[in-house]
Amino acid sequence: MRGESDLGRGVARLVTVATLVGVLGLLGTLGWLFVVYPDSDGPTGPEEVILEVPVGTTLRSLADELEDNGVIDDARTWSTYMRMRGLDRHLRQGKIRFRTPMTPEEVARYATTRLGRIQIRILIPEGFNRFEIAERLDEYGVCRADDFLEATEDSSLLASYGVDANDAEGYLFPDTYEFDDQTRPRRVVERMLANWTRRYEELREQYAAELAGLDGWTTHDIIALASVVEKEAAVSSERARIAGVFWNRLNSRRFLPRRRLQADPTVQYGCIAVPEAAPSCSDYDGSITRAMLDDRENPYNTYRHSGLPPGPISNPGRAAIAAVIDPEDHDYFYFVARGSGRHHFSKTLRQHNIAVRRNSGSE
Repeated sequence: MRGESDLGRGVARLVTVATLVGVLGLLGTLGWLFVVYPDSDGPTGPEEVILEVPVGTTLRSLADELEDNGVIDDARTWSTYMRMRGLDRHLRQGKIRFRTPMTPEEVARYATTRLGRIQIRILIPEGFNRFEIAERLDEYGVCRADDFLEATEDSSLLASYGVDANDAEGYLFPDTYEFDDQTRPRRVVERMLANWTRRYEELREQYAAELAGLDGWTTHDIIALASVVEKEAAVSSERARIAGVFWNRLNSRRFLPRRRLQADPTVQYGCIAVPEAAPSCSDYDGSITRAMLDDRENPYNTYRHSGLPPGPISNPGRAAIAAVIDPEDHDYFYFVARGSGRHHFSKTLRQHNIAVRRNSGSE
């Protein structure tokens, strides 16, 4: 009997030890999962991974997709971590942008709505107009496009930054910004206007003498012309030369019709900003037509209206603004695209027509 009793106690001890080891192992696993794993280094995949998460997506299917795209190392481990935290039923929907490398906790924050707002890094390229900026902000989840456009027309906000215009076009400085998702549109506009104010003040200091020589030109005039230069100059080295062409067209008696910029992007902008004003814009699809160039009803048509357009047509960067303030001094009046973003410049209409034929392949 005693042997059986000792055997029973031995088995009980083994069970106790095994249970203790199991419990310690579980605690160790949970400790690693909740303490070490969340902040561990993730894989170095593509710089940005964009996933579309439709309604009804399961946690595991999302995890598999994240693993396949190099955002996380192991779908099973990350799924377990999400479930243990109760985050599996609160996945974000729509387009989500992941920037690698990310820790598992950072991936969780981007993938779920339960961990607060996420930070969105967004590039606003030089030459984007406010409508294009609105679309990009909406696409990235910063704010709704319509709400942003409404904020760009807030007269009190514009006045607080010294912008004497009906909207913020031209003053939404192109740059890389970081916003929380669902940022108030007014705050987004404030950030861009504040950036523009700071950058333009730097230009004022650098080009004080040149600005003093622009008698009769307002800041709004400079930004309006810079916005046209930004749209026309695909190569940075040509900005000052193209600015010089427009200055020549505005100031020389040799160019006819006098003071006509004759810039295609201004015509196109009219079809975007005020399509109801011009009959030729009724079927606008992004390309320009002869009817659009001939349409005097379009207030932005610089082929039919002299001087500057009613306002900026894009948001120029620092280099385009500087090019207008300090343009290249030359006798060119014309330019035509010759490939790779570069242009052929001409002094006379005859030379220009020859260049057009050559670059269109008709010669």
